Amino acid sequence: MEKYKLIPKITLWALMAIGIVVTVMFFFLGGSEGTLEVAGDFLNIPYYTDLMLNWNYILFALVCLATLCAVVAKFIGMLRVDVKKALGTLGVVIAFVLLVVLCWVMGSPEEVKIIGYEGSDNVGTMAQLADACMYLTYILFACTLLTMIGGVIYTKTLK
Repeated sequence: MEKYKLIPKITLWALMAIGIVVTVMFFFLGGSEGTLEVAGDFLNIPYYTDLMLNWNYILFALVCLATLCAVVAKFIGMLRVDVKKALGTLGVVIAFVLLVVLCWVMGSPEEVKIIGYEGSDNVGTMAQLADACMYLTYILFACTLLTMIGGVIYTKTLK
């Protein structure tokens, strides 16, 4: 059983090591594929841009999976102990899913003008996904600020 306690530590150290290697490759070892003219300035295009983006996608997927597993585990654990609290957890998850759907509907599939970009990933579903992610980020950031302010006010009124 002691060996199983090492698995999370080893996993985290391995992910951090891979992240450091990818970051060093992107920023220091890659060099440049060339330059891109953007608004009169010439910007370097690093060699390992795709590697860095793919690593970020993998980390994002792992975070989503871990969060989903934690929520499901908490829901099942609470369902055994207190059904009312379990339904509260389920309510939060349903509200978040509805928020994601609302942000998706608010997003626009119209083409996003990007200076110097000539690909097809800035129109249609990808443009709508980018809009949805931005709206979701803005809403969650505002909720975080309101929660922080509310927490300060709540603790000040208790004292």
